[in-house]
Amino acid sequence: MDEFTILPKELKKKLDSNEDLFLLDVRNPNEHEIAKLQNSKLIPLNELKSKLHEIPKDKEIIVYCHHGNRSREALKILKENGFHNVKSLVGGIDVWSRFIDSSILQY
Repeated sequence: MDEFTILPKELKKKLDSNEDLFLLDVRNPNEHEIAKLQNSKLIPLNELKSKLHEIPKDKEIIVYCHHGNRSREALKILKENGFHNVKSLVGGIDVWSRFIDSSILQY
């Protein structure tokens, strides 16, 4: 754990408190169709550098993927491009669906 990661239970608290977050899904479109966090924006990792303008710099950004590997890669890209308030969801949508919201399909 570090300042650039967030546990699923911490994210749930933020969402339950209606904090103004930007949820960024860096998986592929087919994965996003299977399972996603409500109100998340899909920008696949391989398109991220060309779509940085679609991401607000004035909000806390929570990046997620399936297990957490791609979101950590996205975190590096975002930090290198001037985004400072960014965290990667530990365990990705997989851990979220297991422990926070079982209505989200696992795959």
